[in-house]
Amino acid sequence: MTTEINTVWPLPQRGPDFQRADKSLVEAMEPVSSATACAQLHQMGITRSFVAGPRPLVAGSRVVGPSVTLQFMPQREDVASGVAQEYVERTTALWAVLETIQPGDVLVIQAYGSQFTGCLGDMLVRYFKRKGGAGIVVDGRIRDAPRVRALGVPIWCTGTTPHYASQSELFPWAYDVPVAVGGTLCLPGDLMVADDDGPVVVPRQRAAAVVERARDHESWEVFSRSRIDEGARLADYYPLTSDSRDEYETWLSTRGGHERN
Repeated sequence: MTTEINTVWPLPQRGPDFQRADKSLVEAMEPVSSATACAQLHQMGITRSFVAGPRPLVAGSRVVGPSVTLQFMPQREDVASGVAQEYVERTTALWAVLETIQPGDVLVIQAYGSQFTGCLGDMLVRYFKRKGGAGIVVDGRIRDAPRVRALGVPIWCTGTTPHYASQSELFPWAYDVPVAVGGTLCLPGDLMVADDDGPVVVPRQRAAAVVERARDHESWEVFSRSRIDEGARLADYYPLTSDSRDEYETWLSTRGGHERN
């Protein structure tokens, strides 16, 4: 049984160096929900930011962090075969990307929503956690679900499978490259915001603007929520009218700044 990748095409492929967001920007994004980030990006002209398909492996999970990307490609046996399981996978992008993980990173994996590719399992997630990784978003499946849940790493995936990563139709191909996840483009270094509503890709260059817009949006929602709970009409407070905006500004001034949920 061969444990080497064939030489038809050099693997693994690695993209160029990329820049992660400053820690202060990541921290500023932490209170922002994926719903708010998605809505603000839409208003800024970024209409495809939601990663459709992956759901939290554990309800209540949340993560914010810079994206480190991993790309699977369709398997072709004259280029690379997964018959040898981990003995060949350890020479691929799947092992290589884990060595690049820095504290706070979010690993984002393109796997076409495959039902037959267990992109990560217990050992790899365990190593990711040891490296300080913050969370994982997989447009595909994982395996070893009970052990992975016990590790406590926030993970979004499309489900689980008993298959190992290269057992079926895909093969780990490249890392630090643009990936397509759930119909959305994610570039290395983009911020990922994920919670129970799903993952959202925030372009790194737009992240500061999203934070500022989200701060105002989520603040007036606190005000509107309180008014609705007190019996006010929905149309008067969601969204704010010119009158209720004035009322909100007065309310806000008595609290010394933006409120949070």
